[in-house]
Amino acid sequence: MENYNQNGSQAPAKVSTLNCIDLSNPDIHQSVSLLKQASLDCGFFYVVNHGISQEFMDEVFAQSKNFFHLPLNEKMKVLRNEKHRGYTPVLDEILDPDNQVHGDYKEGYYIGVEVPEDDPEAEKPFYGPNVWPADGVLPGWRQTMEKFHHEALEVAKAVARVIALALDLEVDFFDKPEMLGKPIATLRLLHYEGQISDPSKGIYGAGAHSDYGLITLLATDEVMGLQICKDKDAKPQIWEYVAPIKGAFIVNLGDMLERWSNCIFKSTLHRVLGNGQERYSIAYFVEPSHDCLVECLPTCKSEKNPPKFPPIRCGTYLSQRYKDTHAELSVYNKHQT
Repeated sequence: MENYNQNGSQAPAKVSTLNCIDLSNPDIHQSVSLLKQASLDCGFFYVVNHGISQEFMDEVFAQSKNFFHLPLNEKMKVLRNEKHRGYTPVLDEILDPDNQVHGDYKEGYYIGVEVPEDDPEAEKPFYGPNVWPADGVLPGWRQTMEKFHHEALEVAKAVARVIALALDLEVDFFDKPEMLGKPIATLRLLHYEGQISDPSKGIYGAGAHSDYGLITLLATDEVMGLQICKDKDAKPQIWEYVAPIKGAFIVNLGDMLERWSNCIFKSTLHRVLGNGQERYSIAYFVEPSHDCLVECLPTCKSEKNPPKFPPIRCGTYLSQRYKDTHAELSVYNKHQT
């Protein structure tokens, strides 16, 4: 498999070696040590024995494929709305505008925290009812995705407890109601159709980016494609593949955690290169509540290392990041008429 530098020149492919954290390990100190090492090094690690069965993971992937195999006109009936729920077509998202000629060569489907329309909480930018394909079109699809959304949140909370200990905080720091007690948690099904990426021509499965929020859990099929860049300031940038491990989540830290930790923990640049093979993945983005004030953690600042960022509300921060990377919905009006 080929690897590329940022300028498009070929370089020998390298597969990154990542720490693996076993959530069933009774030795929490070992897990904390592995996570801390990974967070200081590259912000990526594997999580295994997380409590979601392989049988159920296989079902979620099968149901994801069932949706993406629908005709485009059927998928456009559930086009994403202003709340970022529903279908995102190929090229909808452009994550690296400086280097991408078009948007990402992937399609996706967003599923968030289900809040009824008549609930006052639904007025918040990332809360509200989800958009679902008609049950007659995909029987059982909604039930599978809702169950996965619920189970993945429990995995994320378990990882957040290890992160808290790694930052010298109380183990339940992120469990508070204003944090992961009422989270913004978004499941995103992803499908790469088999386009061959060419960085020298600005063509990517997903452009280089770091994730916006706290942490991301990623489940993938067996097709290689995800790459990470441990040093975004290096010239040229060096990209390494992340190998899929069956049954594992690939976990990465987001920009919000980097900000919260005063840059002690890293949010790492990553991208997807297509190699001509179809690829499916499932991302689960976890953020604290809309009203959570993200400000430098008490254990991450000192007289010699004062806070690098001003405090910001989580909802405000995320709304701007989504607006920066997604196409205006008006571009799809021709599909609706």
